Amino acid sequence: MSTTWHILGAGSLGTLWAARLARAGVPVRLILRDKVRLASYQAAPGLTLVEQGVAHTYPVIGETPDSPQPIRRLLVACKAYDAQSAIAQLQHRLAPDVELILLQNGLGSQDAVAAQLPQARCIFASSTEGAFRDGDWRVVFAGHGYTWLGDASHPTPALWLDDLQAAGIPHEWSTDILTRLWRKLALNCAINPLTVLYQCRNGELQAHQCEVATLCAELAQLLEYCGQPAAAADLQHEVERVIHATAANYSSMYQDVANARRTEISYLLGYACQAATRHQLNLPHLQQLQVRLVEQLLARGLPHD
Repeated sequence: MSTTWHILGAGSLGTLWAARLARAGVPVRLILRDKVRLASYQAAPGLTLVEQGVAHTYPVIGETPDSPQPIRRLLVACKAYDAQSAIAQLQHRLAPDVELILLQNGLGSQDAVAAQLPQARCIFASSTEGAFRDGDWRVVFAGHGYTWLGDASHPTPALWLDDLQAAGIPHEWSTDILTRLWRKLALNCAINPLTVLYQCRNGELQAHQCEVATLCAELAQLLEYCGQPAAAADLQHEVERVIHATAANYSSMYQDVANARRTEISYLLGYACQAATRHQLNLPHLQQLQVRLVEQLLARGLPHD
């Protein structure tokens, strides 16, 4: 019998993984916030996955954090700012040999969770897959992407990658996962805050090419100082490619602000600016971007951390 996948975070990526694992016959359980959310889920027929306009529903088991079953494998798919407190609620259920797959945006939360659970194997993940919810307990697969997974302190691939293969989750084990995470952090810092400030889709940043280029130059300098030259290589070209490829999309940060939700600024732009300060690196445009974004969040009555 395969080890059960517990999935913490019933957002778009968490439910996308849960539905695909269930479709492949892999045992999976969805951990919901409280009894109210569990009752809402149990009133539905299960998790519905919509692919190319076709909907299929899978009877994934739902549970609350205080369910008794031990957890040996946990996909943490909640927001970066919720990761530590959400895992703390489950700490009494974690097996001594538990493996955590941390699917958070930005940097900072992964190290905090690893410090919180020194006995656990923490595997960092970076995904470019697209999905969104178009209703409660329904997730729409919005575009093919890839998930890179790796363990910075233990390069041996995890034994459960076969489950991902069976579930049709495109993935690759990366021996340089930190390079992947830094590269994605830089891409997000160059694109997401500007889409909030200019209230635009990604593609409309083509009208702000000079500003994007200046940010890319500073971010590349930061990556070099942080010992990530591979993540810095040809950064501007990659940012321009992503802007073009996702021209019709609204960034995740834009969507958070538009829906009056807390952003992950602390784990993206905030993390980058803190790293610059640590290295006594003057990056005026990046730091000014953070000031402008914080002002925008405060003006909307949203948290700025």
